[in-house]
Amino acid sequence: MADTPTNRWKPLVGGTLLNVVLGTFYSWSVFVLPLEQEFGWVRQQTSWVFSIGILTMAVTFVLAGRLHAIVGFRPLAAIGGVLFSLGFFLSSFTSSLTVLYLAYGLLAGAGNGIGYSIATPVVTKWFPDKRGLAIGIAVGGYGAGSGIFGPIAAELLIPGVGWEATFQIYGLVFLVLALAGAWLLKPAPDGYAPAGWHPSQLKSAVTPVGRDVTTGEMLRGSSFYFLFLAYFFGAIAGLGLISQLVPFGTEAGIGSVALIGLVVGAIGNTTGRVLSGALSDNLGRLNVLRLMVVVSAVAMPALYMFGSHVLFFVVGVFAVYYCYGTLLAVFAATSADFYGTKHFGVNYGLLFLAWGIAAVAGSQLAGFVYDTFGNYQYAFFGAAVLSIVSLLCLLAAKNPTAEAA
Repeated sequence: MADTPTNRWKPLVGGTLLNVVLGTFYSWSVFVLPLEQEFGWVRQQTSWVFSIGILTMAVTFVLAGRLHAIVGFRPLAAIGGVLFSLGFFLSSFTSSLTVLYLAYGLLAGAGNGIGYSIATPVVTKWFPDKRGLAIGIAVGGYGAGSGIFGPIAAELLIPGVGWEATFQIYGLVFLVLALAGAWLLKPAPDGYAPAGWHPSQLKSAVTPVGRDVTTGEMLRGSSFYFLFLAYFFGAIAGLGLISQLVPFGTEAGIGSVALIGLVVGAIGNTTGRVLSGALSDNLGRLNVLRLMVVVSAVAMPALYMFGSHVLFFVVGVFAVYYCYGTLLAVFAATSADFYGTKHFGVNYGLLFLAWGIAAVAGSQLAGFVYDTFGNYQYAFFGAAVLSIVSLLCLLAAKNPTAEAA
């Protein structure tokens, strides 16, 4: 189908805006200390809030993928935005861990998963010519969310008006922004292609499967499992290490380590999603993923060895987050190339479960390694080993067309 008068950049703006809101979920750490001081909770108790939210997000992401064709992208995006905003608002009435688990963990987590499942399939269909770049921009908004709203909460709102009012303010602001983003997420017509563009113009390294693969067909092929394991090992390495950056930086004597980690991490995360997404349009999805896990395997031990110097700490944090951000953008584009866009919600949802499992297990694993050995050496070098395992899985993965041949 030829280009239509619809501005295809509007859905991209809408998806990015929605993801900026949802990405603020990662700014949870700025609320931890005020809540612990108020109620006398310990870190093991408050850490479950984020774990519940991440697990809920991963599960609802898959369930929402089945509802795309039934409910529609815009209504689902609005539902996700409302649930997420409501979770933040209700968190302001926290009086017990149960309330916090339900409000921030389950409610905001469910809104996060439903909302995050929308932008990628919408922009994927609007940008068959620049799929990696478009997905990178959309999910880059998610990476930027915590870098925008986290410091505002930590430096201005919580010291000024308290954590309760901050939750309420964010709940209301997020509701407006999320509904605006949902309204812009108009789905592309079936068979849409930009005027004057044909799939033959794609770079030779980018080879879409050429048809829509059903979920059953996908699960019968071996490449899905190699991708799943690569995503899992790459994500658990990145997330496990990210969870330890603040205590590691504190132990290494880095000043303002939380703020540095939040801002530099958000910049690296966002840059990795956008730039690596664009690179994958030219170099190929698997080639970029393989390159980034190699960079990650080098950056993680280097950060441990030289991270006591501020400059090296900043560069190392940026590199680790950049490589991690790459996974979120390029695996989504890979799924669309390998299995088509018709069943993308469910197909990528199942692949995304690898990230969900890694997110829940990563911080626990890294903390266990530190508690066992008493230093961060094994955590950092172990993360490098996991990155190499991810590389081996990526080397085994093949486009289903090549796999069938």
